[in-house]
Amino acid sequence: MSRITILIADDESEIADLIELHLKKEGYHCIKVRNGQDAIHAVQTYPIDLAILDIMMPKLDGYEVTRQIREKFLLPIIFLSAKISDLDKIEGLVRGADDYMTKPFNPMELVARVNAHLRRTKQLSQSAAEVNKPIVEIGGVVIYPDQRVVELYGKPIELTPKEFDILYLLARHPKKVHSAEHIFQQVWGEDYYEGRNTVMVHIRTLRKKLGEDTNKHKLIKTVWGVGYTIHV
Repeated sequence: MSRITILIADDESEIADLIELHLKKEGYHCIKVRNGQDAIHAVQTYPIDLAILDIMMPKLDGYEVTRQIREKFLLPIIFLSAKISDLDKIEGLVRGADDYMTKPFNPMELVARVNAHLRRTKQLSQSAAEVNKPIVEIGGVVIYPDQRVVELYGKPIELTPKEFDILYLLARHPKKVHSAEHIFQQVWGEDYYEGRNTVMVHIRTLRKKLGEDTNKHKLIKTVWGVGYTIHV
């Protein structure tokens, strides 16, 4: 069994050491860096399974590191930041993170979230390997689940792993209304806690990438008080 490697990018060595201590107890291998440039180099050099990124790092901040990672890699990204407002959290998710924790933090909660994201990634990989999933076409969108590629009217669009999973979940069951709780449980693979805003933010960015911010026709529809659906 190959070891799981986690990247810890934080310029505060005490925090990085604390995270490493708890993750090593779980059997994970850790690579620690103290700036954004070294974080990019690590992802390009080593087989990183998950990244924990501070936002305010020297040389390149966490947002830019995430942008560059998302150009080539689908690994889960958790922001761990001293920026604590709701707007900061929303910004982090919009920029491509899969999760967001604020400092000071509970190391055991961070470990639990790491485990959940890795478990979900493993489940998705196993499903893709075991099942030849059919291509889904709906409303000008074509989804290639095995390749995790989405095209909009013949042109590929870049989605984060969570955005892809949400779109694929909705597209596989057109006209069915999915509650925010159900989406969170299916996509994040964990119990629903404070997940409503997380789902809402991902739906918002997904709609923008589908061009729905400038298009009167909405592929993803909101059923107020119930949830979300795809209905052409």
